[in-house]
Amino acid sequence: MPQLIVRKLEQAVVRRLRNRAAAEGVSVEEAHRRLLRQALLGNQSPARRNFVEYIQAMPDVDLPLLRSPDLPRKISL
Repeated sequence: MPQLIVRKLEQAVVRRLRNRAAAEGVSVEEAHRRLLRQALLGNQSPARRNFVEYIQAMPDVDLPLLRSPDLPRKISL
């Protein structure tokens, strides 16, 4: 996979990229990839969703995605 190194970025750009990454819950590197994809590919890039959103988007799927509040359960070995 090719790599891209960007040098001499303004601190304000780096700060905004870090804030964007934190808001999206991803690394700065992933936020950078997403930003480049959106800017260069527009709507051609696949939509990014977390796993819960992906499962919830499936038709006719009704799975409990959150852990039960009674966990941890006692087990016998």
